[in-house]
Amino acid sequence: MVDTLGWRGKFGVITPSTNTVVQPEYDAICPAGVTTHIGRMHIPDDPISSDGDFDELIRRIDVALEDAVKRVMTCKPDYFVLGISSESIWGGGLEKAQEIVKRMEPLLNGVQVSQAADALPAALKAFDVKKKISVVTPYFPVAEPHIQQFAADIGYEIVKTYHMSCKSPTLIAHTSEDQCWEALRSVDSNEVEAIIQFGANLPFAAVAAEAEKRLKKPIVAVNVATVWHALRSFGIHDRIYGQGRLLWEY
Repeated sequence: MVDTLGWRGKFGVITPSTNTVVQPEYDAICPAGVTTHIGRMHIPDDPISSDGDFDELIRRIDVALEDAVKRVMTCKPDYFVLGISSESIWGGGLEKAQEIVKRMEPLLNGVQVSQAADALPAALKAFDVKKKISVVTPYFPVAEPHIQQFAADIGYEIVKTYHMSCKSPTLIAHTSEDQCWEALRSVDSNEVEAIIQFGANLPFAAVAAEAEKRLKKPIVAVNVATVWHALRSFGIHDRIYGQGRLLWEY
């Protein structure tokens, strides 16, 4: 017997308690028979007004990791997804991402996991992006060295970054389409081969899908890439229309 609704697979997902974008964007992507089951990493929605405040936010998210994993594992998921991109890279690039998996492994009972640090380079490779990328985030400028290290670790050069400096965790999800477009235009140029977006609470999937058509290059939204990586890693290869080239072509 299999789960009646998640007959093809149950995906366990953890994301901060303030995040209102991961669940609807993931559910919009997953094909019939794949269900997502969200565990929330408890953090307060405190104001962010400085790099120090943002570093404290990341610290609180990191502390909440294991308890959230334990809660989600009680539904016996078939696959696991880390629905927060900063946790993947903060404080060590790919080394940090590997550390996160090692922390989770004792709790996962052999269940495999996808995270942004896996998904974004896999997406760039699928698109055959050679070297130069730009990055959009909702973070504060304190994110810059972490983003730069991650890009270097996966073999890419960042042409330009745009940090939106959103004023609280919840307010990231209040970012408008116009603000997302402003960010995209500010980091685009002829030398940029692709643009990637960090920040799982930034409502970016729909903008990215439209931007690919207008800017004529890959625009990789982190939630789209992470679900794509999870589906493909789990052996589900449905072509999903309307969410950008990644899910339709690869």
